[in-house]
Amino acid sequence: MMYPEVRLRRLRQDKKIRNLVCETRIHPDELVLPMFFDANISDTKYTDSMPGIPTHPLSGYDGIASGIQESGVSSVLVFGVPSHKDAVGSGAYERDGVVQKAIEGLKENSDLLVIADLCLCEYTDHGHCGLLDGCGCVKNDETIELYAKTAVSQAEAGADIIAPSGMMDGQVAAIRTALDDAGFKGVPIMAYSAKYQSAYYGPFRDIAESAPGQGDRAGYQMAWGNRKEAMREIEFDIAEGADMIMVKPAGPYLDIIRDAANTFDLPLAAYQVSGEFSMIKAAAANGWVDEERIMKESLVGIKRAGADIIITYFAEDMARML
Repeated sequence: MMYPEVRLRRLRQDKKIRNLVCETRIHPDELVLPMFFDANISDTKYTDSMPGIPTHPLSGYDGIASGIQESGVSSVLVFGVPSHKDAVGSGAYERDGVVQKAIEGLKENSDLLVIADLCLCEYTDHGHCGLLDGCGCVKNDETIELYAKTAVSQAEAGADIIAPSGMMDGQVAAIRTALDDAGFKGVPIMAYSAKYQSAYYGPFRDIAESAPGQGDRAGYQMAWGNRKEAMREIEFDIAEGADMIMVKPAGPYLDIIRDAANTFDLPLAAYQVSGEFSMIKAAAANGWVDEERIMKESLVGIKRAGADIIITYFAEDMARML
């Protein structure tokens, strides 16, 4: 029997050889850890649907940050649960709001790069991402005015990057203008450009207490089946001044990540969201999958698809392994 001269298995036979020729690698600097702070608690708490993910009180920043940095993670994405909610989400843009305090605490007690998520859903009593009209629909232009106020308050608190996630038309332009006018021309915007109306957000809405009271977010977040629209959303955000772009969720939308990586030359983030994380955790807890291996495989898949930055609740675990 004649064998081919080219044998691809030659480069797979030994771990050192496999490492030598590995095409896709993840570095801890590329990982971002989402963090939650709650203005209503004095001790760390945990949410059943997000195993092992803490919600922190507005204290103990040095200990919180040192644990993260010791893992090798250097960037965090901050979310908050406010002391009160109202129809206009005022807790999002208050000078002493929960995220503003958390940003200040982290910046004063660590060298972490702090990204501020910007939306109103955690702060409104109806759970939607902006102001509602009489029919229960989110008002776009009035909402982005509040996004602009929120961005400035987050920058004043010390945020290194502003990350608007509300999917309002024109939000990046409004935020860029507000930041520039307030003297924060050097603060970048990481735009949640292609954010899908996903069922994978469920556990996040538990921990952040941000589920809509009525209806859903299909009127402003993207439909699952759309690829071309995602590219248009990204294109508009770039034109409006985005410095980084994002696809969310990550795992079910690897094709969108690849399309974005092939089309645009801005740094590209992908958010492995709460549902992706919790499904792996649940399957591992039942002995159905090897948690460490499937975590690595899922994150390498996101990187291989084209992501430069991976936002994941596995950030600390993955960084330690690296």
